[in-house]
Amino acid sequence: MGEAVIIVAGSSGNLGGRIVKFLSERKVRVRALVRQGAPEEKIKRLKTLGIEVIPVDFDNHQELTKACRDGTCVVSALSGLREVIVDAQSKLLEGAVKAGVPRFIPSDYSIDFLKVPPGSNRNLDLRREFHQRLNASPLSATSIFNGAFTDMLTGKAPFILFKLRRVLCWQSPDQKMDFTTIQDTANYTSLAALDPATPRYLRIAGDQISARDLSAIVTEITGQEFRPFCPGNLAALGLLIKFVRALTPDKNELYPPWQGMQYMRNMYSGLAFVEKTDNQRYAELRWESARDVLSHHFAKAFN
Repeated sequence: MGEAVIIVAGSSGNLGGRIVKFLSERKVRVRALVRQGAPEEKIKRLKTLGIEVIPVDFDNHQELTKACRDGTCVVSALSGLREVIVDAQSKLLEGAVKAGVPRFIPSDYSIDFLKVPPGSNRNLDLRREFHQRLNASPLSATSIFNGAFTDMLTGKAPFILFKLRRVLCWQSPDQKMDFTTIQDTANYTSLAALDPATPRYLRIAGDQISARDLSAIVTEITGQEFRPFCPGNLAALGLLIKFVRALTPDKNELYPPWQGMQYMRNMYSGLAFVEKTDNQRYAELRWESARDVLSHHFAKAFN
């Protein structure tokens, strides 16, 4: 077997940038695909890691095929709506097939949407649609489901209402949910890209916690009492999503408020919760917990 060549699309983004960094640290040959016109500073940052950077036009099939040539795995970390998750990834897939790349890791990095009802989450439905094309291809595909990014607990998503000293929940404060940091997800993905025997799906969770667990963690870290706050059940959340979506119907926004609410509904439903993770597939990994992330966040805030 020859030298591994990992093709990474979306490598100038947060997750993709971390994936290529982990691969470069493992002395793997990486080819980073960036859109033509990508910021020069991001390209320079990739080149300092010793990574081959190739600007590509995703509408140019020949360019994509050439960029994928000799690749052992294509890793997609593309982020966007239909024109990216379905259209651009499909073009990337076609290029990989034409170039003879044997493996493909799509840009999923989410809760296990195979278990949630179609139509309950716009962004996940786009990934589900791309899966139909991926599954019909001759490539060996591996999707990585990591729950929600633990990093979102620091205020980027309304799980913890810091000013109110509450942890928002729906239906039940005891429903466990899957969380994994962006860093751990990137590290795991880099190892999966080098592993020729990965199954179709890999499910990971750096932590599995409930709103009640989060309340106890933040209370312990801050010394201030935080409690779960459940304003209603999942049916009530569904009505709220419809109301908010009617007020903010922007179809071109990646993360409008109602999209985050859809994701929270999927998590609090318990349908996507992973009973058995694949964390131990790469035993050398050490997982960052929600307590670790929040402790670091508060330590940084107080300094």
